[in-house]
Amino acid sequence: MKKTYILVVALILIGITSGIMFFVIRDANATIPGNASLVNQHGEPYIFKNADKKLKLVEFMYTNCPDICPTTTQKMNLLKRDLEKEGVFGKKVQFITITIDPYKDTPEVMTQYMKNFDIKDDGNWIFLTGDPNNIREDLKEINEIAEPFKFQFRDPGDGYYVHTSLTFLVDENNKFVKKFPMGEDFDREDVFNKIMDEI
Repeated sequence: MKKTYILVVALILIGITSGIMFFVIRDANATIPGNASLVNQHGEPYIFKNADKKLKLVEFMYTNCPDICPTTTQKMNLLKRDLEKEGVFGKKVQFITITIDPYKDTPEVMTQYMKNFDIKDDGNWIFLTGDPNNIREDLKEINEIAEPFKFQFRDPGDGYYVHTSLTFLVDENNKFVKKFPMGEDFDREDVFNKIMDEI
């Protein structure tokens, strides 16, 4: 009986460990596809393989989001100021915000969203959406960017998206470094420390 109990416990522990290792390895291999291409807040093409070789904090959001997205953007804006004080924002790290609703979030809407949060349009915080003339294909691009990180989103039909609540730090080659919670759980100090560790 005792041997059976020990065997069962051992199998459970092996299963848990294997599950943890699966998620660790999966995250470690996550990379934004180099050929992924969207447009920025000015309607200009942005291709990830041609992006600046900097650390990037990647946020997925949509401008009509009533809670978690604007809270995250606001906290990222405060984090940006912390990084500016250290002299690294724009030089060694930049922010990328990608809409999950390119139909509504046109380049003009993204620009207005930046203004609403008093975000300086200096090329160091880039807002990405779809080309209004190529929305269906660009929505596929957004899905291809989100998929390696297992960021999921869907519109249940009321315009308020259900989505994963995570932001992602990627390295100079757009490869996963670490994920962080969104909204009220976005710990500015934790994200700051991780970014500084990676620089």
